[in-house]
Amino acid sequence: MVCLNVLGQPVGESLSEWRPPAAPRRVVLSGQWTCLEPLQLDRHAASLHAANCREASGRHWTYLSYGPFASESDYRQWLHNQCLGNDPLFYAVVPQEAGEALGLAAYLRIAPAGGCLEIGHLHFSPGLQRRIAASEAIYLLLKHAFDLGYRRVEWKCDALNAPSRAAAERFGLSFEGIFRQATVVKGRNRDTAWYAVIDGEWPSLQSAFVRWLQPDNFDRAGRQRLALSALTRPLLAERLRTTASGK
Repeated sequence: MVCLNVLGQPVGESLSEWRPPAAPRRVVLSGQWTCLEPLQLDRHAASLHAANCREASGRHWTYLSYGPFASESDYRQWLHNQCLGNDPLFYAVVPQEAGEALGLAAYLRIAPAGGCLEIGHLHFSPGLQRRIAASEAIYLLLKHAFDLGYRRVEWKCDALNAPSRAAAERFGLSFEGIFRQATVVKGRNRDTAWYAVIDGEWPSLQSAFVRWLQPDNFDRAGRQRLALSALTRPLLAERLRTTASGK
């Protein structure tokens, strides 16, 4: 919404009633299929490393700025040095049926004053990928951020990381552009693709997630009957139409 100030200049809408949210705290986020536990070395490091070792080629580390790790000791040291602070705030993804950590996710670039944060540092082991628990983990992070009062949640990835870009759209985040030569990762150029969802879009997106996560949407083997993308694609299309029309 564009408003005019007393000088007749176009300015953004007033947010006089909005208050900056609190920073996310180290609390457990629980769902039907999984829970996100604030990372603890003694509880999570060994199971995470073992789960990661089930994919020996290292291809799942290609687009991250770290990894793969040669040993549990190396991995534990990296977790200790990089993953125990409040920004990034790391969570271990613990599927209910597994009972142990099979992946990592984090909030980062947490900016309460601007009402914005990012979901990133996603590393899901083979035992978590393409599982209901993996998608619910993203839902729990989105829900918690908006419940706290954040106005915007971002998702950024290497522009060449096709699986991550497809996941962002499947989860209902809008593509916002490419930041060219954004950084250097492992000695290579990285263009960064930006995706985001804002608070006004969240109620519809949340309804899509809730519908998809219903137990009766999955057969006994965990196969979905209705795809999440079938629910989020119309939301993305409507946002594009709204943007194009200037509303």
